[in-house]
Amino acid sequence: QVQVEESGGGLVQAGGSLRLSCAASGRTFTNSARAWFRQAPGKEREFVAAIGGSDGSTLYADSVKGRFTITRDNAKNTVALQMNNLKSEDTAVYYCAARNGSFLATLRSRYDYWGQGTQVTVSS
Repeated sequence: QVQVEESGGGLVQAGGSLRLSCAASGRTFTNSARAWFRQAPGKEREFVAAIGGSDGSTLYADSVKGRFTITRDNAKNTVALQMNNLKSEDTAVYYCAARNGSFLATLRSRYDYWGQGTQVTVSS
């Protein structure tokens, strides 16, 4: 059984940093694209960042470009999201996702495995 679990969320002041981690078990995702999404209260779940499975290419939402960095460690079957210069509008539940394919995707429907989410709250 595949399990995906996020960690690292919390409360931080605007301008601060947080690092989210996502561990997967039950299968390896070496050649699978991984991604982070987020959902703020009353809003749809939105794409944040993705990293490819074959070449490690990355893709970011415009709202986080230059502030967030997604990385992966295939040896540990993990992916991380480094978030710098956080803003109040970054407050949301952050979800880790993985798909069976290796190509980057920004649509929720392209991802097959999801974690339960971790709360990130940025105070202004």
